[in-house]
Amino acid sequence: MYKRILVATDGSSLSKKAVKDAIALSASLGADLVALNVVPRYPTSYFEGGATISPQEVGRIEKVWADKGQALADAVQKSAEAAGVKAKAVIAKSDLVATSILAAAKKNKCDLIVMASHGRKGLSRILLGSETQQVLTHSTIPVLILR
Repeated sequence: MYKRILVATDGSSLSKKAVKDAIALSASLGADLVALNVVPRYPTSYFEGGATISPQEVGRIEKVWADKGQALADAVQKSAEAAGVKAKAVIAKSDLVATSILAAAKKNKCDLIVMASHGRKGLSRILLGSETQQVLTHSTIPVLILR
C-alpha cells in the first residue's frame, strides 16, 4: 500500500505518539520511514537595530538547534531500525514548517505523511496557526493525522 512514509517530529509528547504509530505502520506494511525535524532559523530580523548579536553567535545558536533537530530525527531512525524498519533521518532548516514537510515528502518520494495535531480550536488556532492544516490543504499525497 505505502512504500515510504514521512513522519514529522518536533519532540513533543504528541509527536512521539505519531512517531510510534508511524513506526508500527511502516513495520506492518514493510515500508521505509523518513523521520523529519524542521529546525527554525534564528530570527535576526526581530532584533534588527534593537540589539547587537554577532554573526558568530547567530551561527552558534543555529548549530545548537540543528544538532538538537538531528538528534531528534536520529532517535526516530534508531527506534525504527530497532523495530526492523529501514529509516532515514532528515532535518530541514526553515521557518516554514508546513512547506518544509511537503518539500521533504516530495524530495524523498514519500507516499504518506504522518504527523500529530495539537487540536487547537478557536482563537488559539487563529493566533498560533496550524502547520497540520497547511500540510492537509496543500499535500498531494495522503496525510495521517494523529492526536
